[in-house]
Amino acid sequence: MAEETGTQAAATGETQEAQFVIQRIYIKDVSFEAPHSPAVFTEEWKPDTDLDLNTAVNVLQNNNYEVELALTITVKSQEKVAFLVEVKQAGVFMIQGYSQDQLNHLLAAYCPNTLFPYAREVIAGLVSKGSFPEMHLSPINFDSLYAKRLQEQQGAAAAAGENATPQQA
Repeated sequence: MAEETGTQAAATGETQEAQFVIQRIYIKDVSFEAPHSPAVFTEEWKPDTDLDLNTAVNVLQNNNYEVELALTITVKSQEKVAFLVEVKQAGVFMIQGYSQDQLNHLLAAYCPNTLFPYAREVIAGLVSKGSFPEMHLSPINFDSLYAKRLQEQQGAAAAAGENATPQQA
């Protein structure tokens, strides 16, 4: 596909090399709450973990994009919230010379995959400093999530297309 992009650019007289550069990675927002401390430490530990994951893309100037990876982890024990961690890990990426499909994949899968280890480290540190057992998040396959979302969108578009087709008498 990179060859197609180069061929298209050559045909138009432009030569734009495909570039992907990490400009900056940073914590945009972080929160840790342990609403039932210290009582939670005296009870039997039976953790039930819930993970909520979201991404957002903000278009900046000069082919720069801010990608935000938001993770919210709620851990309950004995039906009470033991702790709640919210982290927004973000990065600024300079991306140019890619087709729209490739750009979408980079922003929705590759960039979050790049940010995830940083967010995982922040979460592990916060949980440890809150005096709870270590928390190591398993890797997340952002490529699979992206492919699943594309299939859902294509299915929804196909269903919408079938509903919009005029009926013949």
